[in-house]
Amino acid sequence: MVKKSKFEKAQKQLATVEKYRGKRAAVKAAGYYEGLSKLPRNASPTRIHNRDRIDGRPHGYMRKFGISSIRFRELAHQGKILSMKKASF
Repeated sequence: MVKKSKFEKAQKQLATVEKYRGKRAAVKAAGYYEGLSKLPRNASPTRIHNRDRIDGRPHGYMRKFGISSIRFRELAHQGKILSMKKASF
C-alpha cells in the first residue's frame, strides 16, 4: 500500500490537468507558448504517473486493467477478472 499522501497528490494532479485542459489546448492552438509557462506545472498531462486504482502502487502498471501486475495476478488467481485463467495446471 502506498502512502496516503502520494495517492492524494496523484488525485490532485489529475484534477488540475482536467481543470486546465481547455485552456492549455487554446494556448497551444494559438501558438502562444509563453502562456503555457504561466500555467501551473501540474496542469501538464505529462506529469501524471499511472497508479494502481486499488492501492496506488506506481510500478508494474497495466493500462488495460488499470491495476499493477501484482494485484492483477492476485485477482486472476481468485477468479475475479473475467476470461482470465492459468495457462498451466
